[in-house]
Formats: sequence, structure tokens, C-alpha cells
Amino acid sequence: MTTTWDAASLLREVLVTPRKGYFPMPDLRAVERPGWMQIITPSFKNGGFNEVSLSVMSDDEADAVLDATIAEYRNLGIRFRWSVVPESRPLDLAERLERRGLSKRYVRGMARPIDAAFIDAGGAHRAGDVRVEEVDARTVATFTDVMARGWQIDPAALRRAHDFLFAIPESERIHRLFVAYRDGEPAGVASYIAFPRSAYLLGAVVLPAHRNAGLYRALVTARAAHAVARGITLATSHAMDETSAPLLEHLGFSSVCRFAVFSG
Repeated sequence: MTTTWDAASLLREVLVTPRKGYFPMPDLRAVERPGWMQIITPSFKNGGFNEVSLSVMSDDEADAVLDATIAEYRNLGIRFRWSVVPESRPLDLAERLERRGLSKRYVRGMARPIDAAFIDAGGAHRAGDVRVEEVDARTVATFTDVMARGWQIDPAALRRAHDFLFAIPESERIHRLFVAYRDGEPAGVASYIAFPRSAYLLGAVVLPAHRNAGLYRALVTARAAHAVARGITLATSHAMDETSAPLLEHLGFSSVCRFAVFSG
């Protein structure tokens, strides 16, 4: 993709760096050990802040660990994700998760360089009265409302999370939130995490009535512009095969890896 990134470094930036992208909710518990990365947040019942992002286990221990991990989430009444990334073990981990009734979809780890030319091209394709603004304490309620509707998430839990996020000093906050407006109406949202070497794009959703009007592209461009202004020149994302991955591919993102994500 670029002469400044060898394949191994790019894969690490796409796959490993985002694992530390959560912000420390008061009840979030991170479980981290060699070969394992997991977060558990009891206050988030219906999505987000609950996932196993790395699991490397021996064949003999895997079933017991799977059963105990899934049982903990289920006993707490929490929806969760389990990513089966290329380094996951055992090799039949996906089949073991399927046997436990978890649903599967595929995600692509994607990346592309970002610069002024990319940002200018995105602006040139913007359709109609579309504008994107970074969220601050005055507009976080709007962001929360659109995100809750778009992703069908409990708005009260989201608002608590966002209030906590904006309590972090501006200089220390690496999560950046954006709202897209169409004809003055809040119509889509997205965010990114400003890591030292890359901008990890996530959470983009456009409300159904406003799709196919250039908002997704506008949200990508706005986040890229914000990142480039801070010296970041690589954008990454984990994009669902059937939804955002084709859109990002159209915007010049390349697939670095593909993996299954299970939901329970």
C-alpha cells in the first residue's frame, strides 16, 4: 500500500493496535494476558464494550475457556462479540463457537494512506446540503440520539458512556466523534480513535432516510481531515463484508486481512 509500511507492520496496525481503543468506563474490566484480550462492561447490555478480541488457547483447554467466557457474558445478560483473528487458536475455534450457537459474520481489516488529495476528492463528491461537524459537549446528545437509532442501542447507556468520555480532558482524549447533517437534520454519525500512527475509523451509521446521499463518504473524509491535521497519515478500519467494506473499498481502502466475528 505504501513504502513506509511493510506487510507485518501494517497488519499489526490494523489488527493489534485497535484492541486498546476502548476508553476506561467506570465498570469496564479488561482481561489481558499473553494470548488473550477481553473487555467486560456490565452497564452495556445491548452492544459495545464487550468482546474477546484475541484468544490463543491449546486444543485441550479451549472448550473449558469458551464455556466459562460465554457463561459469564450470558449470566450478566450482555451481548458480546468474539473475533477469530488470524492468530487465534485452536485452528477450529470458529467451528467451536458455531457449535455453541453464536452467529457469524465476516469483517475485513482495511487501510489506506490519507492526505490532502484524498480529503479534497471526498469533498468534491459531496452531494446536496451535507456538512459534518465534530461533536462537543453541546452536541453530544445529538450524536447519542442518532447513534442509538442507527445501531439500535440503548440511548441511556450510550449517554452515560459519552458523558464519561467528555469528562476526559481535551488534551488526553483520543476518541473523536462526528455528526453528519443533511439539509440541517442530523442524519449520520461516526467516530475515530487517534492512535500515534493511525486513525482507526469506527461506528459509522447513516439513518435509512438519508442513505445514498454522500453522508458516509463525508464522514470518512471529515475524520481523515481531522487526523491529517494532527500528523496521522494512515486510516484503518474493521469493516463488515456486506455493508461498509465495499464502501471503503470504493474510497481506495485495501483489505489487509479478513476474519470471522461471532455474536452472542
